[in-house]
Amino acid sequence: MNFQQLESFDQQYELMKELSERFLSRAHQVDIEGSFPYENIQDLKDSGYTSLTVPKKYGGREISLYDMLRFQEKIAEGDGATALSIGWHMGIIKNLSEKNSWDEIIFNKICKDVRNGYLINSAATEPKTGSPTRGGKPETSAYKEGNNWIINGRKTFTTMAPVLDYFIVSATIKATNHVGNFLIPRSSNGIFIEETWDSIALRGTGSHDLVLHNVSIPEEFFVEQLGNEGKKPNGWLLHIPACYLGIAKAAKKYAIEFAKDYSPNSVEGTIIDLPNVRQKIGEMELKLMESEYFLHSVAKQWDNSDELSRGNMGPFLGAAKLNVTNNAIGVVDLAMRLVGAKSLSLKNPLQRYYRDVRAGLHNPPMDDMTIQILANHAIKQFD
Repeated sequence: MNFQQLESFDQQYELMKELSERFLSRAHQVDIEGSFPYENIQDLKDSGYTSLTVPKKYGGREISLYDMLRFQEKIAEGDGATALSIGWHMGIIKNLSEKNSWDEIIFNKICKDVRNGYLINSAATEPKTGSPTRGGKPETSAYKEGNNWIINGRKTFTTMAPVLDYFIVSATIKATNHVGNFLIPRSSNGIFIEETWDSIALRGTGSHDLVLHNVSIPEEFFVEQLGNEGKKPNGWLLHIPACYLGIAKAAKKYAIEFAKDYSPNSVEGTIIDLPNVRQKIGEMELKLMESEYFLHSVAKQWDNSDELSRGNMGPFLGAAKLNVTNNAIGVVDLAMRLVGAKSLSLKNPLQRYYRDVRAGLHNPPMDDMTIQILANHAIKQFD
């Protein structure tokens, strides 16, 4: 079955549930090995999922942000690393469609390739600049030579590096000192992937270093100059909290199933009826309910807003990410308290969920930046 052949969201969601269960069956092995979930990504490509955010005018389904987040949550219930990885690709195509910032011929070509299974992600973070949201200027450089651009540099945290077909690389243009984005096909000479990803969280994202040595690309692959436009709110980044919400849901499900089955000889029946256990389940449900309503309502607001209104949604997007990510950490902690010491076994998925949700604290926007944005938002109401 293929997403493109299914008309309703409910039908598509059922297909995603099947894929998610498949991903769950592979998640432990990928995590233990620190390998990349090639089979999961291939399943998503074969199912047609990876082209769902392609605009209708370029042959895609152009799904809403809300629908995309629902799918991403379900992927994460199976495997968080797979969800975060493919979420970048899905969101970037959606963002480029909404912002209409690239040359139409280039974007049309990308969309055609995506419909044929190509994958794309940005490479923006560098060892000395840290997260690009902090405002550091790339040390990766670009200069013109004839009709081509020559790119040199190193990018860290290039998620999905083992299977990407296109890299969107930010670089400082030597002649002007401006920063721009360059589209670099994987087939370009001078591209190297250095396997540096050794994180204890989301071990399967393949977020290795991208090394660029005199990479030559056509002049039209200088796709955009970055400036104040880069500071506009980006609804597609909600794929990040959606990932951690999905992981938290998986933790709750595991904890409840454990409580239904576990029957120590110190109690009659199973522990599901114990007041302290039900207390933890209720607390988990409250956090998940709060997160789900917050995230989904902000996504729907984005879908229903025009460009001007979206420009004012930065505080809401940041708050949703902060709320959902921190609640996810709390949910997994409660699930582990419920299950007890068994949750620390390498065979137990809860210890993987525990490590994975912590990564959310280091995805953009960071909590401290969000709090400052919210403070400014509150103060402006009284100016």
